[in-house]
Amino acid sequence: MGLKLWFERGAWASRRAAAKLAAIDPAKVASIAVIRHAAFGDMVLTRAFLRELRRHFPAASITLSIVSNYQFCVPEDMVDRIHVAHGSDRRDLPRREQIRQLKALGYHDLIFDLASTSRSAWLCLLNPAKLKLGFPYHHLQRILLYDAAVLRSDMRFEVDSMLDMLNLIGLKTDWPPRFDLPGEPLRRERPFLVYFTSASIEGKCWPAGHFSELIERLARAFSEHEHIVLEGVADWESIDEVMAPLRGLENVTPMKAGSLDDSIALLKGAALLVSNDTGTRNLAIAMETPTVGIFFSTVPYRYWPRYGRHDAVFNSDGSLPSVESVFCAARDLLAAGA
Repeated sequence: MGLKLWFERGAWASRRAAAKLAAIDPAKVASIAVIRHAAFGDMVLTRAFLRELRRHFPAASITLSIVSNYQFCVPEDMVDRIHVAHGSDRRDLPRREQIRQLKALGYHDLIFDLASTSRSAWLCLLNPAKLKLGFPYHHLQRILLYDAAVLRSDMRFEVDSMLDMLNLIGLKTDWPPRFDLPGEPLRRERPFLVYFTSASIEGKCWPAGHFSELIERLARAFSEHEHIVLEGVADWESIDEVMAPLRGLENVTPMKAGSLDDSIALLKGAALLVSNDTGTRNLAIAMETPTVGIFFSTVPYRYWPRYGRHDAVFNSDGSLPSVESVFCAARDLLAAGA
């Protein structure tokens, strides 16, 4: 049984795409490549897409193509092979070697381009496949690179956009999405909240004084909980400024971020995570831990799942959200889970 294109609007397909799909039996697909050149947070969300591939193409060997500068939290447990292309940390690599690395992806029955970058475009051009799917940012790009493509909107949760590629070819995907992230939750003497005050860049960080005021209010309102303030690994991610006004609160605990396994255990056990727009929040989302995300410099909708217990706090003018608005969001999510 072959596949079929399922869309009227919101997607694009070449004239030959329908015939190509009809000739593809999911049970007989032998190899699939997924191109995902993304940082930690986006890589975590890719797990839902890879899980669906396993479910719908049970005989396929799955290759995940990543870049050399983004290798943290790669879901190796969900794929059969990792292909590494040169990233921004390998700009000195000779052009011939760059091309050799790109061609090493090889032939696949299906190629899904979840990156839509200049590097992923070269991967699609240099490696053959029965069918190639991607995001059609430019008319010429989709004609040259893909057989079919779905629109990618900043107004939708990032996982939705990825799963749209599978829905386009008639595959039913689970809702809510499932990430199957392994690991056991951390147990502490009392229930706990986690605050992560850092982000990938300083410009995405809510002010330290705002976090201090928020944590103090929540620590007093939810005194039966432990309130853990997580410190990032870089020097500039110090939580000293946040913690200084909170020294007298016995239920507020500073904690240095540990390994990925430590972070997974901590977030799986948390009653709530409050953070900036950061990969740590995506990690919590993948574990079904309730989250409050604070947004002001980045688009909130791509990282705001409209299922489960998650909220995104932002102002329509892009100004800094108030402490009151973040407090209310956290309070309401905790009350909903009580």
